[in-house]
Amino acid sequence: MKARITVLTLGVDDLEASLRFYRDGLGLPTEGIIGREFEHGAVAFFDLSGGMKFAIYERANIAYDAGVPQARRSPTEFTIGHNVGSEAEVDMVMAEAIKAGARLVKPAQKTFWGGYAGYFQDPDDHLWEVVYNPAFVPAD
Repeated sequence: MKARITVLTLGVDDLEASLRFYRDGLGLPTEGIIGREFEHGAVAFFDLSGGMKFAIYERANIAYDAGVPQARRSPTEFTIGHNVGSEAEVDMVMAEAIKAGARLVKPAQKTFWGGYAGYFQDPDDHLWEVVYNPAFVPAD
């Protein structure tokens, strides 16, 4: 296996609401929901930097497709990190997410390791960390 991830798919309860959050609220580029012609196929893909894809897919359809029971939500299973280039950008992205309907979990603040970060949850309780790490500044 090569050290890469090409698609990150989040299970959501309401595909339309999640599409509005990510597309309209956060401004992620997408062609919208595709695959509606298939019984368990409706999904939306978003284009991210570096060629990575971010997808949202109904939680029940993930369970069906993988052949596993649908589990309860748990925001502590993983976090999604969004690294930015400055503390001011952390504040801007946090404000944008809250305006889009995210729930503030932890306001942006100085971290113990010398950075600046805050947490929010999307409409399906996925935990996002918006972070400025002076040792890991994105190129763009």
